[in-house]
Amino acid sequence: MNEQHVGLLGATSLVGQYLLNQLLQNRYHVTAFSRRLFKENNPQIIWQQVDKRGYFSSPKENKTIPLWLCTIPIWILPEHFDLLSAYGARRIVVLSSTSRFTKNSSTDPKEREIAMQLIKSEERVQVWMTAHKIEWIILRPTMIYGLGRDKNIAEMMRFIRRFGFFPVFGPALGLRQPIHAEDVAVACYKVLHALNLVNRSYNLVGGETLTYRAMVYRVFAALHQSPRILTIPRWFFQIVIWGIRWLPRYRYWTTAMAERMNQDLNFDGSDLQQDLNFFPRAFELSAIDLPGQK
Repeated sequence: MNEQHVGLLGATSLVGQYLLNQLLQNRYHVTAFSRRLFKENNPQIIWQQVDKRGYFSSPKENKTIPLWLCTIPIWILPEHFDLLSAYGARRIVVLSSTSRFTKNSSTDPKEREIAMQLIKSEERVQVWMTAHKIEWIILRPTMIYGLGRDKNIAEMMRFIRRFGFFPVFGPALGLRQPIHAEDVAVACYKVLHALNLVNRSYNLVGGETLTYRAMVYRVFAALHQSPRILTIPRWFFQIVIWGIRWLPRYRYWTTAMAERMNQDLNFDGSDLQQDLNFFPRAFELSAIDLPGQK
């Protein structure tokens, strides 16, 4: 069997970690790129360190790598266009986010800026890839969780552990479709090899749609704690946010986050399910998904 080789940008990210394991299990050789310096001795992995400008250390190999997976933020990918050209990339799977839709009308200007950044980055990637005859697939996951490393469910868990309750704004009945990072990695792997799919974008959703409040109940259950959900009005939520943002971990919390608790952020993922025969798990939290006690 010919040696199979894949380039992986963002190998130490949450999804990247799952992708790396999957590639190794399927006997791929991986050139893994990270801003951290690794000296891991694995014959299937060649580590390359990149700096903040996208430059990478002297190549430890001299070969073409046609297949690529990108789990770094999509707005950083243009910094690595020269890298992709140097390795002769021919097909790449890129992660974006459904936040390009959900935050586009946010009351928070910084969140609207994030949405616009995603939109413009997707356009820039598509234009560059097409011009260089590189096949691209963009996947837009919904709320990613897993390994206690995400910025959504894991932060909710840390808050509950620290304060013993969780605040919600109003009924908190907005719909959600959380997707496990491992399922995101599976989708990336599948679509990389679905050569009949070319130059397309997909929304990548979890296997279950539930309300924000129901999601909070699941988190309490995973922590083996009785649910203590405090329903508070918007004006009081603003006070809570103002106070808690003095703590470094919660400095990015905004009232816009509270407002979205009552907004439906669900998407149709049937096209990807049909094209890939991909059916992610329901919203499940296992012991491995719990964050550390720090």
